[in-house]
Amino acid sequence: MTVSLYFRPLCVAALLLGSPLASLAQVLPPPATPTDTTHKFENPAGYRTTPKKSFFQSKGFRASIVPAVLIGYGISTINGHGIYSSYDAKSDINHLFGAGRHTHVDDFLQFAPYFELGGVLLAKVESHNDRLNLGLVILKSEAIMLSSVFVVKTLTRIERPDGSDNLSFPSGHTAQAFLAASIVHTELRDKSPWYGIGAYGIATSVAALRMVNDKHWQSDVVAGAGFGILSAHLAYLSHRNRWGRKSIGRDVGLVPSWSPAGGTGLTLTWRPK
Repeated sequence: MTVSLYFRPLCVAALLLGSPLASLAQVLPPPATPTDTTHKFENPAGYRTTPKKSFFQSKGFRASIVPAVLIGYGISTINGHGIYSSYDAKSDINHLFGAGRHTHVDDFLQFAPYFELGGVLLAKVESHNDRLNLGLVILKSEAIMLSSVFVVKTLTRIERPDGSDNLSFPSGHTAQAFLAASIVHTELRDKSPWYGIGAYGIATSVAALRMVNDKHWQSDVVAGAGFGILSAHLAYLSHRNRWGRKSIGRDVGLVPSWSPAGGTGLTLTWRPK
């Protein structure tokens, strides 16, 4: 009796080992390792974790620092104020070049950087911006410069050195020249820095001629350079069109079509993106 009690479990075990259940247990894969979820909720929204740049590293600050210095120094040297005032500069210019001289070269030279840009583009040198966006940037920067210079001239009412009127500050010719030079520099600096150097050299010559012609004070031309550069920078910062856009010829398609109601014809397709 005792032997049979011990024998039954052994028989059951033997049947189980030889049964299909035992074979199934042998082929089952081992339990999967639990997934590591310790970092699951570190960035649940998927936002970029790159630290935000400080104000001094922003594009706006870097674009405005040079114009702000020029405009600030120009304001500080109005009349006989500041370090090397406008009166000091006028005295030295009269000593070097004499009085009563006048030339109209600066009236045309203020636009010379644009002619430089056009010549380079005609020579098949690619600019940073395509033709359409370049035209939009120029129009926008010109509007910013002309309106800001006109408002400041009207508000300050500073008399010119030759006494012709009270619209001396800032110099519009200098602002125009430095605006065009800034656009040349921005568009072609990836090709060669000498394009921008030449354009800024032309703009500096315009500023010097305005003082030699007794049309502007030193404060006018220094601040005018700041207004011109700032207008170009603002136009680029506020421009949202995509750089390097394909020509419109690739976005427009013209294919022949036919329908039972209308007969033959042409279908014009346009892909804005």
